[in-house]
Amino acid sequence: MLGHYLMFNRNCMEAIKAYEKAFDAKTMEIQKYGEMPPNPAFAIPNSDKDLVLHARLQLDGMEIMCADSSGRSTPGDNMYVSITTKDMAFVQRAWDVLKQDGEIYMALAPSFFATLHGSLRDKFGINWMFTALK
Repeated sequence: MLGHYLMFNRNCMEAIKAYEKAFDAKTMEIQKYGEMPPNPAFAIPNSDKDLVLHARLQLDGMEIMCADSSGRSTPGDNMYVSITTKDMAFVQRAWDVLKQDGEIYMALAPSFFATLHGSLRDKFGINWMFTALK
């Protein structure tokens, strides 16, 4: 699936409510940072536990995904082209090509929600997010 992933600065829930109203969108999924399994390498402060880790909205037959950024998002740089598939080889091949001369934001690695997940900016300045589902 090819989609768009929008990153917000601690106001993702507010944006979700606005998009529901503006587009008659339906929220299909919301996960909060506080719902993540404990990980000493990625401690979540209490002040961040209600922030959106991942959300999916359906609007007019399309899907938009979004989250609160763990860092500060810059307007204009806060959107990713998102690739989600069960084809791990497809994800790995695309990752290996696009990481060349690019900037890796999150290394492609197993996560609690996917076989592989990672994000990068390619040498052309495009932000990509890759997820190989379990």
